[in-house]
Amino acid sequence: MMHAKKGKPAKRMDGSRTMNCWQIILTMTVFIVLTLTDCAPVGPDYTPVTPNAPEKWHAELKSGLRPGPLNFKTLSHWWMTLNDPELTSLVERAVKGNLALKDAQSRLREARALRGISKAGLFPTIDAGASVTKARSSENGVARTDGTLYAAGFDASWELDIFGGIRRTVEAAQANLEATRAELRNVLVSLLAEVALNYIDVRTYQARLSAAHANIKTQQETYEWNRSRYEAGISDELAVQQALYSLERSRSAIPTLQVALEAAKNRLAVLLGENPGVLHQELETITPIPVPPMTVAVGVPAETLRNRPDILRAERNLAAQTAVIGVATADLYPKFQLFGTIGLESVSSEDFLKWSSRAWSFGPNVSWNVFDAGAIRQNIKVQTARQERALIQYESVVLNAQEEVENILVAFAKEQRRREFLARATEAARRADLLAKDRYQAGLVDFNNVLSAQLSLLSFQDQLVQSDGAVTTNLVRLYKALGGGWQYYEAARENPMKTAKEKQQVN
Repeated sequence: MMHAKKGKPAKRMDGSRTMNCWQIILTMTVFIVLTLTDCAPVGPDYTPVTPNAPEKWHAELKSGLRPGPLNFKTLSHWWMTLNDPELTSLVERAVKGNLALKDAQSRLREARALRGISKAGLFPTIDAGASVTKARSSENGVARTDGTLYAAGFDASWELDIFGGIRRTVEAAQANLEATRAELRNVLVSLLAEVALNYIDVRTYQARLSAAHANIKTQQETYEWNRSRYEAGISDELAVQQALYSLERSRSAIPTLQVALEAAKNRLAVLLGENPGVLHQELETITPIPVPPMTVAVGVPAETLRNRPDILRAERNLAAQTAVIGVATADLYPKFQLFGTIGLESVSSEDFLKWSSRAWSFGPNVSWNVFDAGAIRQNIKVQTARQERALIQYESVVLNAQEEVENILVAFAKEQRRREFLARATEAARRADLLAKDRYQAGLVDFNNVLSAQLSLLSFQDQLVQSDGAVTTNLVRLYKALGGGWQYYEAARENPMKTAKEKQQVN
């Protein structure tokens, strides 16, 4: 065995000692990766929750409502059941141009990218760098240096996810992505309903204006007739003034209806991502209020609660917050990291690429927060409290969803019954108006009878038109409460040819 001189290190005759170090570190690294990283992540594991749904709806299903299973094909494109090409066109354009929907799509892309960032934490990072440093120290310093250092190399680091903090972060990011996707569906459900509701408002206001103009024309004729009788000395001025104020009162309702009609048209344009006023010419032609189908299957509560995107969003938020507890809990434990550097260093550019210029360093690193005055444990309590709130919010969303459906089921059935009453009342008022005019002309009654009959007829006609709109509006709100619409456009992105064929079959 050769011995080094005193004060000098022993020279290696071969690379056996270097190889032994590499083997030891490689063995340690493999052992850590294959055994320790297989530990279950700390923190609670998420157990999926399911809505507590009753077996059937409390509301009595009648007036076209039936308890059969949901027809998801119909539910997915419910607006087509109204058989209104203009409405279908508006819906399709809204899906392409609505700004709120574009914002939701952007947030979905953001959530997908954030999940990718979280997954990147599971893998090592490698940095490459190169530098040329020229330095000169003071001549009056302790040690004088003057020269240039050439360096280039790679730095690598890898945090071993032994206690699962990174995996919990990925789990939370995945749940947030799914919650964001559910929010996109929820925006789509609301958008489709809003387009249909405003379109029905347009047709309803147009119908009300048509009825009002028809009645004004009749009242104008009555006024002219009374004025002629007064000028001829056949009747007194009272009948003329009564006919006049009745006429002017009907006229005064027109501006209010016109304002509401303009607002509905402008709102539709904005929903389509267009400037207000763009749709006025397109909607100028008056068409009837869309008529709902004869029957609507509403299914059972469990089907609806599984289908509603707002409930799925709340459930995914709960899952994400549960994972965040694990992220906070992992801070209680040490963090293990492997690092290494390999490169070239030389004070001479001529020697820079030589084998003797190689430089490297590697090894494990352990860090552990041994004292933080309880901040980590308090953070765990914070995240646990937020999980409790997420569960409460989920339960609240479920209850609100059931309430929404129950209320609209009652409203849909009762409004149809109300419309039947109004239809009979309108017919009776029309008959009373004719009888009052005949008797007034015959001199059997005074003009008060005619005036009362006309006002009643105008009121009932207006209420009947509003009820027609309300029946269809309630159908739209029902489909929205059932979570309909998002399925069609999600399927359209996945299989556009099949969706186009289904659309042709419906039309």
